Parts: sequence; structure tokens; C-alpha cells
Amino acid sequence: MKTASTTASTVRRATGALAVLAATGLGAAAATSAPAVAAPTWAPADQATITPGTQMYTDGSQCTSNFVFTDASANVYLGYAAHCAGMGAATDTNGCLNDSVPLGTEVTFRKGGSLISSGTQLGSGELAYSSWRTMRDIGTTDENACAYNDFALVKVDAADVSKVNPSIPFWGGPTGIDTDGTAAGDRVYSYGNSSLRFGLEPLSPKTGTSLGDSAGDEGWSHPLYTVTPGVPGDSGSAFVSESGEAIGTLSTLGLAPLPLSNNIGDLQRELEFAQQHSGIAGLELALGTEPFSPLL
Repeated sequence: MKTASTTASTVRRATGALAVLAATGLGAAAATSAPAVAAPTWAPADQATITPGTQMYTDGSQCTSNFVFTDASANVYLGYAAHCAGMGAATDTNGCLNDSVPLGTEVTFRKGGSLISSGTQLGSGELAYSSWRTMRDIGTTDENACAYNDFALVKVDAADVSKVNPSIPFWGGPTGIDTDGTAAGDRVYSYGNSSLRFGLEPLSPKTGTSLGDSAGDEGWSHPLYTVTPGVPGDSGSAFVSESGEAIGTLSTLGLAPLPLSNNIGDLQRELEFAQQHSGIAGLELALGTEPFSPLL
């Protein structure tokens, strides 16, 4: 588990434009647009094995996937926390100062991972984007982005896309992206999957309460309490609002002044940064095929 002395500890580990085809004739040229790329066909929710909440292993370290994303070429991605692919020590929390494993590193999707076993492999992918690596590469200096932009994408292998459904287990959704932050007292919903829980699915669904947006971070982070706090292995987990909109992704565990609170990075800001800097054209959140139901 990553730790910071006063405020938070991170919950430790875890293109292409459409071409225009030119047809040339006798002294004349005409351009024809490439055919539209079909959207991915999702597995039925009750049969899918790769979803939000799936355990993700990178170089032996386990995290939890948050949401499913697609691009203009119909590639499919699972999101998780950038620090899950980090190479620093457990005390490292600043994404602008810490290195990550190279893009292209294999990440496996698993079920039933625990302290004694990495569980059953469901599929695999490769690291396609890391906010930490990107911020280092482009020289980001914004303190809030460096502290809270903790988001990475794993491109699902083509052979495994047919196993994917974007619905959050138990809750359903997401129904969209929350764009106005949270207020103190707002209900939030999550689905963690830490190997510390020995794969016990009844412990994965969580509800909690927002503590309001953090002051001074320009909406990059949202502190909250859940019935049981996120623990190592839950990193990256999805958080949604009372209407099922994606609020953010689990990044840190608060020590003071709010002991055992969690901090989540704001998905809208994390995704906008990725859309601008990842080089992945048409990157967007995939909505759940199942309706959101906040009843526990």
C-alpha cells in the first residue's frame, strides 16, 4: 500500500484516424471515405467474464478494473489505476515523478485471485496508456493532475473481446459520466475485488457516502467513506453516483484528517486528459447494457 505522511496513501497496485482512400483515374482523383467501423458486440451480461470489477495482474501485482472503454477502431479497453503499473515504492504518490512499466506490458484478467493463488486467467491485454507515464513524458507540472490523475488503460486482446460486457456487476450501469462532482452526503456505489478478500464476491459490492469535493484541487479528487474502505487490490475500482453515472476511480486511502476514507480520481478529468494525450482516437466510456439498480 502506498503511504503519504499526512493526507493519503495510495491503495497499492494495480488509433487511429479513419483513413480516406483515394481513387485515381484518367487525370482526375476522387476521395471516398472508409466504411464506418462497427461498434463492439458485447457478451450477454450474465455470460461475460471480463467486466468492471475484474481482477487485473501486472507483473504479479493485483488491482481491480473500473470501466470499459472503446475507440474509433472498435478496440476495447479496461481501465484501472496508473499506480498499478507503477515501478516506484509504496510511498510514491506523485504520478509526475514516478516511472511505470512500458506500454505494451502484458496485463492478465483473472478471477478468484487470493494471497495464495493468482486465480483463473480469463483473458489478457496490454498496457496502452498510463497517465503517470504520460505526465512524465510531456512534463506536466500541474500539482493537482500530478497528485490525482491516476488512470491507465489496458487494450483487451482481440481474441478476448467477445468475453467483455461493460456493465458493473451487481449494480448495473454506468449510465454516463458525472460532470458536476459530488456533495457531502451523496450516496456512491462501487465494486471492489481485492485478492485480500480471497475472491469472496459477496464482499465486493460497496455503498458509501461522499464527503464533498476536496478543496483546492479543482475537482480532481473526491473523498468518501464506504461501509468497508478500499484496501490494496481494490485500486482502480469504479465509483458511480445515485443515478449510475461514473464519478471516478479508486486511487488513495486517506490517513488524516479523515482516517480510513478513500479518495477517488475524477473520471471526467482523467478521461479528458487521456483523450488529449493518449493518441487513442475516439476514446470514450462504454455504457452498461444493464440498468443501474442502487438497491443493496
